[in-house]
Amino acid sequence: MKSLLQTRDTRLRRVFLIGVELKSRTAADIRESLAELAELAETAGAQIAGEGVQKMAAPVAATYLGPGKAEEFAQHCKANGVDAVVFDDELSPAQTRNLEKIFGCKIMDRTALILEIFGQRARTREGKLQIEHAQLQYLLPRLTRFWSHLSRQRGSTGSIGGEGESQLEADRRKISERIEKISSELDKVRRQRETQRAGRQRSQWPLASIVGYTNAGKSTLLNALTGSGVLAEDKLFATLDPTTRRLRLPTNQNVLLTDTVGFIKKLPHGLVEAFKATLEEVVQADLLLHVVDVSHPQAAEQIVAVDAVLAEIGAAEKPVLMVFNKMDQISGAGGLNRLREAYPHSVAISARTGEGMGPLLAELGTRLRPIREFLDLRVPQEKAAVIARIHAVGQVVTRRYSGRNARFKVRIPPHLHAEFAPFVVE
Repeated sequence: MKSLLQTRDTRLRRVFLIGVELKSRTAADIRESLAELAELAETAGAQIAGEGVQKMAAPVAATYLGPGKAEEFAQHCKANGVDAVVFDDELSPAQTRNLEKIFGCKIMDRTALILEIFGQRARTREGKLQIEHAQLQYLLPRLTRFWSHLSRQRGSTGSIGGEGESQLEADRRKISERIEKISSELDKVRRQRETQRAGRQRSQWPLASIVGYTNAGKSTLLNALTGSGVLAEDKLFATLDPTTRRLRLPTNQNVLLTDTVGFIKKLPHGLVEAFKATLEEVVQADLLLHVVDVSHPQAAEQIVAVDAVLAEIGAAEKPVLMVFNKMDQISGAGGLNRLREAYPHSVAISARTGEGMGPLLAELGTRLRPIREFLDLRVPQEKAAVIARIHAVGQVVTRRYSGRNARFKVRIPPHLHAEFAPFVVE
């Protein structure tokens, strides 16, 4: 099984990018999409050897490109030592096979490229399982071309025989069995996460999940707020595995903050399915922090892309706090002001410099303010542990020390009433 994945995922060196401009797309859309595809290819470790665009009414069924344009691009690739061609749109297995015959090199689509990156970046056992599941689902209908070098001769009954066919069927069976096994293991992961969530819910701490387009600054924000050491790089999909850390708000309230995998336009459905166990942290969250890179020229389009993925995983109705990041990298405030007008109660920050963190924490405290009980407490000053506990779990409104007693007016979670009942002033 590993040999099949390694055969498919040979490391990229020089790649040529191809996009198709259809009636439903503008030239600007294609340029932006190809620029992102180039960034994806570079993230996978490839060198960009050029790009090409064909304008057409509809893709050709057999080769996606028109035959003449395909041959033109193929000659360019052979002359420039290209070892892989990456298409911006998803290709069918038949289109991939036909294009490989024309180009004489590896053919990939955007989905395959994203799977390649995820395969390189997965670190935990859970992440590796999710990626392998998505890779095998993608590979299964494309197995035929791996055994084209073996005989597949037609027998007297008209059926296709030969060792190539038997090897193909054997691999299909193995892949199907492996997919079933991984699905079972991912179900276990899902149950473990449910158990972990149940444990966190017993503490009654709210959960906030950081979501957003890849490379919007989600991990940098988590590090800035909680002091964690999550990997944060200026790359697409720098982190895949979710990380949860505790955040203490100025209101003396504990919040669990989770960093999640970044989203992207045309995110493969298979990846969304494979990452269901991870993305359930988003579905279960009390609040979503939607981080947006306001310095990006397509910030509004990226917001739409993230919203589409949230809808796909069933989190479209979750409360959202829009966090406009990288404000230190914009020259004018016009675009930012338009976004803030479109999304009231949003916050503009720079996770890198720390600018705007105060208003962000204040807004988080407002959005996640729990139902709290207001108590008037009189505590003997020798009970230092009780006084420390009040400061640890409550929001102290006023405090006054007089004689042997300390008087507190405090808001505490209702489930802690019994703990402080002996000190309540009737």
